[in-house]
Amino acid sequence: MAAQLLTIEVSRLDAGRARLRLTGELDYDTAPDLVAAAAQLRREGHRDLLVDLDGVEICDSSGLSALVVMHRDGTGVVRLCGVRPHLRGLLDRTGLLELLTVEHAADERPEDGLREVG
Repeated sequence: MAAQLLTIEVSRLDAGRARLRLTGELDYDTAPDLVAAAAQLRREGHRDLLVDLDGVEICDSSGLSALVVMHRDGTGVVRLCGVRPHLRGLLDRTGLLELLTVEHAADERPEDGLREVG
């Protein structure tokens, strides 16, 4: 079975916020793409990043590391939403659930209350 690529859909929101909606596998091969996308958004002035993980099927240690790198870059808030139970368990077992801000259950809609801007 071929590895599924990671798709990162970026929505720029109001007031310096952006959402990154991930679909696929967040792993060794794709984690650098997420870090680069977040860095680009930060260079554009988006300090509050909402990372929607509902479409992530697999997340390995490199994927977790990418989330930590984004969190520790020191330029703004990173919030996770759409965290499925298997990923929530992984975050809990590694202690990252206490480090990272996790919002919304997987069945909630993270776009509620967020308005995209052109």
